[in-house]
Amino acid sequence: MSLSSSNHRRLYEKAEPQAGYFTAQQARQAGFTRQLIAHHVRSGLFERSAHGIYRLSRFPASAHEDLIVAWLRGGSQSVISHDSAMALYGLSDLIPTEIHVTIPRTGSRRRPGIRLHTSQLRPEDITHREGLPVTTIARTAADLVSRGIQDWLVVQAIHEALMRGLISKTEIERQANHSPARVKRVLMGALASYRR
Repeated sequence: MSLSSSNHRRLYEKAEPQAGYFTAQQARQAGFTRQLIAHHVRSGLFERSAHGIYRLSRFPASAHEDLIVAWLRGGSQSVISHDSAMALYGLSDLIPTEIHVTIPRTGSRRRPGIRLHTSQLRPEDITHREGLPVTTIARTAADLVSRGIQDWLVVQAIHEALMRGLISKTEIERQANHSPARVKRVLMGALASYRR
């Protein structure tokens, strides 16, 4: 295998689980120089999605490209969260005006165009949807209550998720037991008021 095809394979292996998207830094780690990245953009092999973010042309553009770009800018430990996660699940009437991303407390806070939240997420707080790491519905609901979103909106989203089979009562109870008292009260209240 030539060096060039080896570089392309390494980049593909990185981009494929990211819905075909990759950062300039990831391309450089796979062996692509800035000049070679620019050449592949001109030739149509790469599509430029945002400054420093590209997509392999063989992959279709994602309907959630804005979230993918924000996630890639947030770094490898970032996760789509809060209003953006709830919208990704299709469980909210809220239209996010910003993209919400959670990063570890040790992460950098400077990311243009992204509303960053810092928190240590447990592995069970994270799932994948549409090729993106995203907080689970239970964790998202807890985060929204903590952020001060009106309780009835969170309860409505939980009821919808239960009705659609996207979450179980046990998952909500588990999250409630790891949450502060006010969040626990809202989550358990949502379960108590759910009728089906």
